[in-house]
Amino acid sequence: MKTILTTLGVSLLVLASCTGQKKQPENNFIQENIDNAVAQETIQTDIIEKSGKILNPRTINKDGSIVYVPIDDWCSGFFPGNIWYTYELTGDKKWLPLAEKYTEALDSVQYLTWHHDVGFMIGSSYLNGYRFANKEEYKPVIIQTAKSLSTRFRPAAGVLQSWDADKGWQAERGWKCPVIIDNMMNLELLFEASKLSGDSTYYNVAVKHADTTMEHHFRPDNSCYHVVDYDPVTGEVRKRQTAQGYADESAWARGQAWALYGYTMCYRYTHDQKYLDMAEKIYNFIFNNPNLPEDLVPYWDFDAPNIPNEPRDASAAACTASALYELSTYIPGKNYKETADKIMENLGSPAYRAEVGTNGNFILMHSVGSIPHGAEIDVPLNYADYYFLEGIMRKRDLEANKKLF
Repeated sequence: MKTILTTLGVSLLVLASCTGQKKQPENNFIQENIDNAVAQETIQTDIIEKSGKILNPRTINKDGSIVYVPIDDWCSGFFPGNIWYTYELTGDKKWLPLAEKYTEALDSVQYLTWHHDVGFMIGSSYLNGYRFANKEEYKPVIIQTAKSLSTRFRPAAGVLQSWDADKGWQAERGWKCPVIIDNMMNLELLFEASKLSGDSTYYNVAVKHADTTMEHHFRPDNSCYHVVDYDPVTGEVRKRQTAQGYADESAWARGQAWALYGYTMCYRYTHDQKYLDMAEKIYNFIFNNPNLPEDLVPYWDFDAPNIPNEPRDASAAACTASALYELSTYIPGKNYKETADKIMENLGSPAYRAEVGTNGNFILMHSVGSIPHGAEIDVPLNYADYYFLEGIMRKRDLEANKKLF
């Protein structure tokens, strides 16, 4: 308890000392945000450990209580991932057994085949464990997850089907093979599985999905649709719609972030120039958009009808910043890192970063899950914290002249 209080005290003092400053020195910004994350994650994990259960926090209810999710929830990998990032950012061994325990609770996800999000779930948890702690025993889980994800590949359409369309709200939309832009993020697991196994099948599926998505998901202005529905037999595009955006033809903010991150990551594994070009086009859409606020934290949809009186989405901003740190290493001299730094500086300010001990012990405030579903509106989300911590790590490594990958 003394250690926890000391950590909290240091974090609060640092936070207080920065109040009123327009810009912190870069090294202080990084360390201060690491300290803040340690304070929040300490409270969060203490609650979990005292419960005697393995709980997985995703967001908060309207009354401020923490929402915990089961292992098959698409967000179940992000909290273990946050603990891995805390371990990597601090080097403190106390986080290692917690990261291992929360990660290994997701063991059965490797066999899950009924949705596409296993890439998020296992990539955030097991893949980070493999990267940060040399957990060789995690390799088979990563490869098996890629095998499970690959069962959703529809050869005629050339895509990984995102959702099953025979049950739930998805069945009401009349879709046959819906593919969402979010699925670009799951390709990282396939690329990694090919590296770890020597089996090019996963690589080839990832490339085909990325190419098909590039062909059919984007408008002439380089914004992307949320959902494209394919005929799984003929491969034809049936519909272009949205599930979480304002309208079918609007630009859902987190969708643009997934696209930017996804194509930047595809270049990492393939060195194919077309993916880099696509990432730049998406960047230009986002940052030349007249509805992007000055602090670069977007409204939940770039075309939401009541801007500026619309909720912001810190999760989209955090994902975008993290992607830009990587993009800056491939295309220097275009201020991508400077743009990411501005986003991170604003996310790390009191406008978006919660005071220690508040906000359900999540780091960032003001994210949006799905306004059309009336779910998770202006709340913390574990994946907003995940990409914020990833952004802190990437910023730190870049400024130490360390390679990101």
